[in-house]
Amino acid sequence: MKNPEAQQDVSVSQGIRMMFYMMKPNETSFQALEEVPDYVQKATPYFISLMLLELVVSWIRKGKPPGRLDDALTSMSAGILSRLPSLFSRSIELTSYIYIWENYSIISLPWDSPWTWYLTFLGVDFGYYWFHRMAHEVNILWAAHQTHHSSEGYNLSTALRQSVFQIYTSWIFYSPLALFIPPSVYAVHLQFNLLYQFWIHTKVIDNLGPLELILNTPSHHRVHHGRNRYCIDKNYAGTLIIWDRIFGTFEAENEKVVYGLTHPINTFEPFKVQFHHLVNIWTTFWATPGFFNKFSVMFKGPGWSPGKPRLGLSEEIPEVKGNEVPFSSSASQLLRIYVVVQFALMLTFYEETFADKAALSQVTLLLRVCFIILTLTSIGFLLDQKPKAAVLETFRCLLFLMLCRFGHLKPFIPSLSFTFERANPRQSGNPSHCSDNTRPSTH
Repeated sequence: MKNPEAQQDVSVSQGIRMMFYMMKPNETSFQALEEVPDYVQKATPYFISLMLLELVVSWIRKGKPPGRLDDALTSMSAGILSRLPSLFSRSIELTSYIYIWENYSIISLPWDSPWTWYLTFLGVDFGYYWFHRMAHEVNILWAAHQTHHSSEGYNLSTALRQSVFQIYTSWIFYSPLALFIPPSVYAVHLQFNLLYQFWIHTKVIDNLGPLELILNTPSHHRVHHGRNRYCIDKNYAGTLIIWDRIFGTFEAENEKVVYGLTHPINTFEPFKVQFHHLVNIWTTFWATPGFFNKFSVMFKGPGWSPGKPRLGLSEEIPEVKGNEVPFSSSASQLLRIYVVVQFALMLTFYEETFADKAALSQVTLLLRVCFIILTLTSIGFLLDQKPKAAVLETFRCLLFLMLCRFGHLKPFIPSLSFTFERANPRQSGNPSHCSDNTRPSTH
């Protein structure tokens, strides 16, 4: 997954099937890791298409959209932030796996065998179940995973609300597979397991009959995202719900599910969404007396405190009544339109950056990432109606003009590109103007 030129293209048929884990072993088996497509990055148009389909179905069936604009933008912002580190290096989920494979593997199963493919499917899904369960039962792991649960809505955009630093612990649960499963096979299933979980984040699909017995479905996952007492710490499955049935964590959907954290964070600011629970752990850690109690703050459940069971007391979980009103932005309609336009422009820069990362200089790559982060932060400030939002947005717009002038970003209007080229002597004569920082030849 390192060399885009060596990767196989993904057809439309494959793109649709990969979203539902329906790809065949003979079309997703690769000898070298570098040949494995970046399926997650290639899934962006399918994410958008399925969200639009969900919107249409929801309008037809219920006469309203499946969620709120401010919540959806915050979820997509979290997803973008979680992907930015991969612009600079291979993920730790792969680097750690490769290290174990190269130094400690016991046997090497054939990479092109369907048996290896299906065994890896089960192994990755089993590892995900235990990682996911520990991410709810260990406070320091929950600090990362809570990002995904912070939305008070439940729709396909919620699936994109991912943590920036969750992958720095999840690799531990997959590492035993490196003793016998080739990295190229593992890399395929790691992505498919994640992509499968996209479509189950919806309320427009009800019960799927017999499939509910085996697969993780929208109904099962709605329970997992609920903050009702009966929903807490249930249905950890990735693809197969059988793990929850086996290990006693299964719960069927019955009463109305209210979504989000038991204590809502009431913000659209991306850094608070990502890191607020870490701050809470830090404060609680220093306020709690005794070494073993401090250790427990980190490694017992989020609801633990001295004198309580490892996972806390269920009766202390706030009861829901079913009429809770989700936190919403007070921004005007005009400001919301402005925010959507800026987000769409940023998303284009984001996609272009991933597509061109091999050709971009490290300086340009870093500046683009900083601009994307600044844009997401500014959008969060605007939605939260922060006092400094206008100042931050003005600075962001000025930074955009500077980055275009010095060739680190590309304006969308051709006439503006020509203006920046004329204004920037370093870029004159360079037809690729903002694609990188290459100086024109002097020969």
